[in-house]
Amino acid sequence: MTRTVYVNGQYVPEDKAQISIFDRGFIFADGVYEVTSVIKGGLVDFEGHMERLKRSLRELSIALPENIADIKEAHHELIKLNNLDEGVIYLQISRGAADRDFPFPDGAMPTLIMFTQEKSLLDAPLAKTGIKVISVEDIRWARRDIKSVGLLAPVLAKQAAKEAGCHDAWLYQDDYVTEGSSNNAYIVTHDNIIVTRQLSNDILHGITRYAVLALAKEKGMKIEERAFTIEEALQAKEAFITSASTFVYPVIEIDQQSIGNGTPGPIATRLRELYIDNALANLS
Repeated sequence: MTRTVYVNGQYVPEDKAQISIFDRGFIFADGVYEVTSVIKGGLVDFEGHMERLKRSLRELSIALPENIADIKEAHHELIKLNNLDEGVIYLQISRGAADRDFPFPDGAMPTLIMFTQEKSLLDAPLAKTGIKVISVEDIRWARRDIKSVGLLAPVLAKQAAKEAGCHDAWLYQDDYVTEGSSNNAYIVTHDNIIVTRQLSNDILHGITRYAVLALAKEKGMKIEERAFTIEEALQAKEAFITSASTFVYPVIEIDQQSIGNGTPGPIATRLRELYIDNALANLS
């Protein structure tokens, strides 16, 4: 069955969707994106994703091509047209099409595309078994807080993980973990303290990260926002990741060394349960 996708205000079959070969998202990676999860036909953390979208656009001086209410309506229309019960909606905005030149073009209209992907979120197998990761040097640009479509470094990291027989990679810089290749990274100390890197330009300000930490604080869990090393992670009681498309996944192995007893830990498991319960209660 052919998906219906969204291109600049039009709903079209995916095999009929077109953008210009001069689109700056294609030529320069001059654009940003967001991924919003869908469960039971409803949107998860939509408002948070839109706030981050607007921030990313402001940082790059790209205009928002449609108002947020219309973008939300388009999300729901895509859900309906594609009979999507569970999965994600990918949204991308580029600066638009213009003849190839590095400076911002005058008069270019931003390009907005959206499409759906079916994905098992609530009963994801890896949430039960946990994931294995490798460590990879972080070679990305210095503005990782902007959700840029320039994702070649994460592509290379994920490919390295795949070739190593693992599920993902944790990136490090100056011996300290920044984040996962497309997620935020956490450890749990033997004192049951949740540790994750503090917000800065060094990491993406995760929407799921924000929600999970808020729920953890609500339940009285201890949190430290600071950098940690791979060596500290290897000695941790637990490790896990968060993202819009994974919610919370336990990490059971880093660089072929087991974390804790090599099985999903109770804190990661509990945080996943809390996040899902909260998401189901607040679908939009």
